[in-house]
Amino acid sequence: MTWALPLKPGLHFSSLMTDDTKSIAHGLKQRDPELLDMLIEQYQYRLFRYLVHLTGNRERAEDFFQETWVRVLERGHQYDGKWKFEAWLFTIARNLILDWHRRKKPESLDSLAGPDENASFDVKDEKSATPLESFLNEEQREGVQSSLTRIPVIYREVLVLRFQEEMQLEEIAGVLSTPVSTVKSRLYRGLEALRGAMSVNTAAGQGGAA
Repeated sequence: MTWALPLKPGLHFSSLMTDDTKSIAHGLKQRDPELLDMLIEQYQYRLFRYLVHLTGNRERAEDFFQETWVRVLERGHQYDGKWKFEAWLFTIARNLILDWHRRKKPESLDSLAGPDENASFDVKDEKSATPLESFLNEEQREGVQSSLTRIPVIYREVLVLRFQEEMQLEEIAGVLSTPVSTVKSRLYRGLEALRGAMSVNTAAGQGGAA
């Protein structure tokens, strides 16, 4: 089977794609090829974007993209519909990257955390007026993508999952296999790191214009 790489934001289907996780679980257990094609069309852009953020390399992300869908086909019987499909999908992708990191060098993505990683911070789990959205409105959203590449991957990942993929804190905790308190801590530190990176970009831009 040939997998299509994403060229533009994902398509949206109104049938069973977003809400009916039980139907997706049933179809994956049956290895339904039409369902798999629809899932790829629906989630390919988001998955590829996530992989690029984690790997920092488009070609490597393409390899993980292909392998993730192979795993979905092979392990579809394991999806029970209790999670949103995208959370299960991203978990598979992340585990592939972690395995690759462990083969490449002993430390994992999680080892990049600071010593006070699990400090408790109160980040509200709300869809509207999120901290990042409020911050980006003030900064007019300029330079966000380039700034994201400048912060540690462990914080970049949680920002992408929360604010680009719009996952809830509990869903992110499931993808990362960490407590919700750790997710909150990484969000807080990620926002601070992003704020610092954007300040550096702004200063560099002003210096170049002088």
